[in-house]
Amino acid sequence: MRPKSPRIAVRAVIVEDERLLMVNAWHTAKSALMCAPGGGVEVGSSLPDNLAREVHEETGLTVEVGAPCLVNEYHDPPSQFHQVEVFFRCTIVPGTLRPEVWHDAEAVVTERRWLTEEELSQVPHKPDSLGAVAFGGSGVSYDPIEPLMR
Repeated sequence: MRPKSPRIAVRAVIVEDERLLMVNAWHTAKSALMCAPGGGVEVGSSLPDNLAREVHEETGLTVEVGAPCLVNEYHDPPSQFHQVEVFFRCTIVPGTLRPEVWHDAEAVVTERRWLTEEELSQVPHKPDSLGAVAFGGSGVSYDPIEPLMR
């Protein structure tokens, strides 16, 4: 079997009131894994534009995309899935969330959670370095390839 090309994705690091916004990684009971909102990039659209679109689709939020803060890659050896993710610090544009009408049009995200650093440490999430980057990091970090654990 020929290896697949890596998928490129973008993710938002949104911290407000010392809490990080996380979403479920799978829409089924397949795993309790949480991740930062975001998703795969579309050809012909910039990484920030892709991220703003993905965050809005998954959370109902409109964000201003800031600087990159983390590059992460992981793989799932059984499926040969390999993803490279670029994380950006983002801020919420005030007045954009209407939780009573929000839903992910693709029905992937069914849960949103704001987690403190301590709460995040108790929740399965990827990448492992996300908490350090979100709550204390500055500059850009790199989290080398790691197996995706479900």
